[in-house]
Amino acid sequence: MKTQEAVVKRIADLCVERKISVTKLAYVSGVAPSTVKNIMYGNSGNTGVVTIAKLCNGLEMSIQDFFADEVFRHLEQEIE
Repeated sequence: MKTQEAVVKRIADLCVERKISVTKLAYVSGVAPSTVKNIMYGNSGNTGVVTIAKLCNGLEMSIQDFFADEVFRHLEQEIE
């Protein structure tokens, strides 16, 4: 799995876990809904750390907790 795919999976899993929609996540995070939807639908190839930090704030979690998930443990080497 590539890093961006892992970010999308983690966000999706957290939304399911917390029973919130992507739109609600955008609202509570102060991130434009179109930005979050672009991330989720693969239209954003590289989600910035500032955006992830804002989403973490909306989820009331630290960025460390966001990345401390099994989905990030076995990422593919990405060379571009």
